[in-house]
Amino acid sequence: MSAKTVLPAVAMTAVSMVLTLAVVVMWLGTAVPWPVAVVVGLGIDGGWLATLAYERRLAAQGDHNRTVTAVGWFFGAVATGVLVAHALNEESAGAWLAVAWLPIAAKALWLVHSMWERTALTPNALDAIRGIQQEARDEAAVARARLRAEASTEETRLTAVTAAGARVAHVQAKTAQTLSQAWSTLETARQGEETGRALTSVTSPVTPGVTARWELPVWGPSEPTGAPALEAAPALTDGALDVLVDEIRHSQTPPLSYREMAARFRAAGHSASEVRLRAAWKRVA
Repeated sequence: MSAKTVLPAVAMTAVSMVLTLAVVVMWLGTAVPWPVAVVVGLGIDGGWLATLAYERRLAAQGDHNRTVTAVGWFFGAVATGVLVAHALNEESAGAWLAVAWLPIAAKALWLVHSMWERTALTPNALDAIRGIQQEARDEAAVARARLRAEASTEETRLTAVTAAGARVAHVQAKTAQTLSQAWSTLETARQGEETGRALTSVTSPVTPGVTARWELPVWGPSEPTGAPALEAAPALTDGALDVLVDEIRHSQTPPLSYREMAARFRAAGHSASEVRLRAAWKRVA
């Protein structure tokens, strides 16, 4: 890269010095002896070359001098001024004006080359920078892939959950409809006029003198009894169970129904299976 910036500057500097010398010789050759014109031209080119060499030496040392830089630009301006003045005195002024900018352009190329030198990096540093950039690109690509995968997984999970929820809701709706129909059937049977006579005809031979009462279970929310309470409750004998059932049944006038008695029995913390509790109710009632 150094050759790509320094070679154009060297070439343009050489062309500018040759043009300056030629123009000074042609311009002053008619007024003064040509050796004097050559000395003048070499003086301009020599001053420019000397300041340029000093600038390059300071740049190699990592230093910079504004005075030297100003002198170098001064010689470049003088060379450009000589070319412009000569062009204005010639019949083909356009051709000479087309090359009059070469000294300033040469100085600008040397400025670009010096800026490149101040910012140039070693191959090791460039390799390290490329490695860091590649690592950053890899991490960004992995992060994007991870985000896309997580988004796809979350979308799949939400789709599955939604579908499962829809199936559960459908099953619950069908179950509620079936229970509603069953409850309607049971309620119709309980309120029917033939239900009492049918129960009486069945239960009279078994329990003479007792009017059968058919009470449906309550369909609604229930509060389960905790396991520790069931474990802590002592097992009741049939006699003790009959006594408790009778006391709870007659704790209110008129006597409580089986549902009310069973609810108060369990609310008091007693424990008995449904079969034993209903058998005790039959014995007491």
